[in-house]
Amino acid sequence: MFNNLKNKEQEELLPEHIGIIMDGNGRWAKQKGKPRIFGHKAGMDSLKDVAVHGARRGIKVMTVYAFSTENWTRPVDEVKFIMSLPIDFYSKYVPVLKEENIQIRMIGEREGLPKATLDSIDRAAQETSENDGMILNFAMNYGGRRDIILAIQELAKSGQDLSILTEEELSKHLQTAVLPENLRDPDLIIRTSGEQRMSNFLTWQSAYSELYFAQTAWPDFDDKELDKAISAFQKRDRRYGGVK
Repeated sequence: MFNNLKNKEQEELLPEHIGIIMDGNGRWAKQKGKPRIFGHKAGMDSLKDVAVHGARRGIKVMTVYAFSTENWTRPVDEVKFIMSLPIDFYSKYVPVLKEENIQIRMIGEREGLPKATLDSIDRAAQETSENDGMILNFAMNYGGRRDIILAIQELAKSGQDLSILTEEELSKHLQTAVLPENLRDPDLIIRTSGEQRMSNFLTWQSAYSELYFAQTAWPDFDDKELDKAISAFQKRDRRYGGVK
């Protein structure tokens, strides 16, 4: 009975919103003597597995950093390949996600993204719109600072008096407003491949996120690695600047 109570208590401490910086695809491929695009393709397979496991664990939102505003500086061929991944992901994995009751959404600037890429994401969002399980939220052409600037510009254009702007009002105009209000800020952010920085990911929303840095490269990050990150989160003492 004690073990059952302990397990129930741990499940109640699940992070509701997990953000993931999927890092290390290129380095993983290089270590195997393969081109960088080989790593990105393997990373797509990992994303499906991690998303399904997260949904089964009871995670409510998983926001994945698929392409940042800074990633445009990468080699042209690599960028083209990354932009083709949502198309492959749609045809290969959306049926699986539908069965798992997962919803697809996207944040980021649509302008500049190829039409075929956007069409694939939009179709995936439409086809999973009736699901009510975990939201798999793709951050495409997304930058955290840019997110804040765009929100302030939108408020200014609407005639909002910025001298009395509140955190709550700004939050409503950030791109994460596509998520339920109580799930817009990630409880846990995972970065793979050993790097320990945020790289302009959910800059506003991550103010009180717990951070977890995995040594594992993203293509090797699986359900067991996700469980390790969640377990580490469950051991954290979240005080939000206060004292318990």
